Amino acid sequence: MFRITKEFHFSASHQLDHLPADHQCARLHGHNYRVVVELAADRLDKNGFVRDYHELKPLKTYIDDSFDHRHLNEVLSGPSTAENIARHFYDWCKARWPETSAVKVSETSKTWAEYRP
Repeated sequence: MFRITKEFHFSASHQLDHLPADHQCARLHGHNYRVVVELAADRLDKNGFVRDYHELKPLKTYIDDSFDHRHLNEVLSGPSTAENIARHFYDWCKARWPETSAVKVSETSKTWAEYRP
């Protein structure tokens, strides 16, 4: 199996207002997010790629236009947890690139959430 990944960045605020009021994530706060999309294939295409990295540019455009410097509670349906953000980007990528196999999202340098069916 061949696997490739590409990392994207954005900054955004969110609030997990379904949590108890004394939970730190219930307060309005922000993160510098990292999103890593993974694509996998049994075979390479005629150019020797799983997929040309350049073809992933629409994800950068989508992130820049819809997520960067936004309030995620207004962008996503459901809680704006890293887990739900990873699932959202997975679904978006899978609809465009069938080789999509996983998406990871980081809110901090020490934490990652991953969606992999």
